Amino acid sequence: MNRILLIEDDIETAEAILAELGDRGFEMQWAGDGIDGLGRARASSPDAMIVDRMLPGMDGLTVIEALRKDQVRTPVLVLSALGAVDDRVRGLRMGGDDYLTKPFALVELVARIEALLRRPIDCRATTLQVGPLVIDLIERTARRGDRALDLLPREFRLLEYMMRRNDQLLTRAMLLEEVWNYKFVPATTNLIDVHMGRLRHKVDGLGETPLIHNVRGSGFVLRSRQ
Repeated sequence: MNRILLIEDDIETAEAILAELGDRGFEMQWAGDGIDGLGRARASSPDAMIVDRMLPGMDGLTVIEALRKDQVRTPVLVLSALGAVDDRVRGLRMGGDDYLTKPFALVELVARIEALLRRPIDCRATTLQVGPLVIDLIERTARRGDRALDLLPREFRLLEYMMRRNDQLLTRAMLLEEVWNYKFVPATTNLIDVHMGRLRHKVDGLGETPLIHNVRGSGFVLRSRQ
């Protein structure tokens, strides 16, 4: 059973998160301010943390920074009403592993926590590279060689997912569940094919060696080697 520490001063938000994650089998602990949260984080060594950015006593980013200085590598999901790019970048650079803007859907919060728990504890790389493809996870930018890729948020998430699993066959069901957070596969949908077509058009330019391949009847693969 994974232990999650929630540091959130808004009682209504906290109760909703505690109930949702508790129902899904997580062992939950809650602190209503930054000072108490920092103490609980140091004492209980949770498997993951959810930290609101604006907290009484000590703000969330200061809590995270203090833990990182203590060499605590617990993955942290930052919650904030501040959604500008600069705010997200600062949250990640201060030691957060992921950033979720309020208001949010609980199902997305659960998916992000599950993803953090699957990630190796020492995996804090800010960039990913597969062949000529490079993405910056903080700035949310992507390049193929010297060419910048103008990706929409969903396209970026799709490419990141594929890059983390390069040379692995990814079925449409996997993509729907992991990138779109679908819990079931619709009987008929071309959602994946439409988005994949747009992504392939941006990633594989004219005259460039194709990196994204359609495996007929099975799914897709990002292949850096021919």
